[in-house]
Amino acid sequence: MKKKLLIIGGAGFIGHNIALKLKDDYEVFIIDSLGVNNYISLINNTDNLPYPKFSKAVLNDRVRLFEKNNLNIIIQDARDYHGLSIKINEIKPNIIIHLAAVSHANRSNKDPYSTFDHSLRTLENALDSARSQAQLEHFIYFSSSMVYGNFKQDFVDEETVCNPIDIYGALKFSCEKIVIAYNQVFDVPYTIIRPSALYGERCISRRVGQIFIENALFSKDIVIDGDGLEKLDFTYIQDLVSGVKAIIENEKSKNQIFNITYGEGRKIIDLIEILKKHFGKINLIKKERSKLIPKRGRLSGDKARELIGYKPAWNLDKGYNEYIEWYIDFFERNKKDIVS
Repeated sequence: MKKKLLIIGGAGFIGHNIALKLKDDYEVFIIDSLGVNNYISLINNTDNLPYPKFSKAVLNDRVRLFEKNNLNIIIQDARDYHGLSIKINEIKPNIIIHLAAVSHANRSNKDPYSTFDHSLRTLENALDSARSQAQLEHFIYFSSSMVYGNFKQDFVDEETVCNPIDIYGALKFSCEKIVIAYNQVFDVPYTIIRPSALYGERCISRRVGQIFIENALFSKDIVIDGDGLEKLDFTYIQDLVSGVKAIIENEKSKNQIFNITYGEGRKIIDLIEILKKHFGKINLIKKERSKLIPKRGRLSGDKARELIGYKPAWNLDKGYNEYIEWYIDFFERNKKDIVS
């Protein structure tokens, strides 16, 4: 009998990719309100997405993949403690992956109330509902590389002291502490994942890699913060998903924190050079760098490699080219609906 895997916030960018990857190995359940970075937020475009028709086409493609792979979404707002508890008790999951959150630092800093409501409240509800589940083997929480704040050297590892500088990073770090506390008080086995600079198919979260491609497709200026020489550890979604699979399948992952990234610091301007190969001339505008963006670089993945056998396979040149090619193909196939 397959183990039951519940993904809270599973209709989002990360969640739906995890569900598609693990559907054959686990009985996958998805809980989502479709409210954050999803259909409901697109009704009045509350996230001020510049190309809402494009974003809707992407969401429709997610649904198509759900239907094709017999994955059903349980519509439930994770902010509703009793509603979420009832669903969890009905499912009786062996593994919970918690993704329900506002997944954008800029939005979090502009609207702290909504961020705490959708990120902290949902986590506390999920943990408190999960602690009474005798069959629960694993609670996996998605944090962020933003918890480290400004990198003091070229790389950080899981032992680096966290010193977040914005609301988003501080919230993620607080949530990590709450997850650990539920283990200490209620013996809930956990794993905390710290990803970095994610990119990949069917994302509408306005991550930097997505913004650059969309602006190139629509012949818009590409704006970068600072001189573009700053480095990020860009991580393709398929590497992150393989890391999640390794975490679920290895007992040594329990009660641990992992950087799940490609493990290489690359300049933001490198994205532009890759884009030029596909779009030719690009009009680049540089603006003053925000003080709330921490200076980052490479995240060491040595712990994940050694402890659970994590093997990232998509460097930026390979992964970003794959992403761009998907985007161009998707745009062409849906151009009639997108530009109408």
